Amino acid sequence: MSFSRRAFVKTVGLGGVAAFSGSYIPRTYELPEFWTAELLAQERPLLLHNNENPAGPGERALAAARSTLGEGGVGVGRYAMSSPETNEAGLRRAIADRFGVAPGNVILGLGSTQVLRTAVQAYTSSTKPLVTATPTYEECTQYAELIGSAFTEIGLNDKMQLDLDEMAAAAREGAGLVFLNNPNNPTATIHGEDAVMGFIDDVLTASPDTTILVDEAYHDYATDPNHRSQIPTAVKNPRVLAARTFSKAHGMAGFRVGFGIAHEDMVQELMPWHSRMTLNTLGIAAAKVSILDTGRLEAESVRNTEARQFTIDWFKNAGFDATDSQTNFIFVNTGMAAQEFRDGARENGVAVGRNFPPYEKDWARISIGTMDEMRQAVEVFAKVLRINATAAA
Repeated sequence: MSFSRRAFVKTVGLGGVAAFSGSYIPRTYELPEFWTAELLAQERPLLLHNNENPAGPGERALAAARSTLGEGGVGVGRYAMSSPETNEAGLRRAIADRFGVAPGNVILGLGSTQVLRTAVQAYTSSTKPLVTATPTYEECTQYAELIGSAFTEIGLNDKMQLDLDEMAAAAREGAGLVFLNNPNNPTATIHGEDAVMGFIDDVLTASPDTTILVDEAYHDYATDPNHRSQIPTAVKNPRVLAARTFSKAHGMAGFRVGFGIAHEDMVQELMPWHSRMTLNTLGIAAAKVSILDTGRLEAESVRNTEARQFTIDWFKNAGFDATDSQTNFIFVNTGMAAQEFRDGARENGVAVGRNFPPYEKDWARISIGTMDEMRQAVEVFAKVLRINATAAA
């Protein structure tokens, strides 16, 4: 599979936009285009658009959340900090125990979103740009734009991976923060340990004051044997931050819990910019249990891998290429405009991902549901793509 190289760089400096002192300023969302009256009227639409976990939290995590309600729900009538079972310190300890670090290495957030925004707030400005990729997870870019920080976007390489060489070159020009989404959303591709470690070394050797933020939201779904978490690096290196979320493999998107792990000096740098008491009682209780329930995470990875491979194989047999997915979604060349594919799927009760420029003319992102859901989904995809579903299978 060959791709034309998308080697474009865009640098934006936005003067005149007010900088905000708080770290968490919500985005204003319009109603997503897939939430049409037609889709909502359907009895059970398949939601394959937001990279959510169709299985939800593990049973132990759910039991912990239920227990915090107390009789009549009185348990959630108090702030989370009021109970040793639900205060943030307990969750920091559980995360620290899971990864063999100190509680002082952990910063909690309202999903990983809050951690990402705090890093942008603390380390970027109109003269210290954010260096990121395109397409990638847009949160850091959108927040930099909101607060008036400059940003540089680097196109992907010919394997639809983050272009580490070009990103490192851009970072040498005095970047405040580099955002590395690994595995990358929306392309589902990954860089192995050697490539990432070499990238970190290149950036920090040339620009030792730059901070590198590695977003590992999909780490638990990666099956590439060369992949490694950068949490050990982050604990030792005061210029590296690793971010994680409970919204994906943990199945807790609605609970809104995330965290970052970093050198204690960096955590102290970030805290003045970080809004406190943003987590909720039920989310904390569930996360404390889920982070230590490694058996459930392993089972979830196996479940996702099976359904993911089924979907990739179906498209391949039908003549459509997909990237080497290391996530709970796939990025597939349907040979059809993403909007057309999305509209056709929606009309048949399936929601898939939005446009991702500059690949919106041919490529679509499809989240992975349960095996039964993916079997239903490919029937719809066959209809939209006008192919024989049985032959593809």
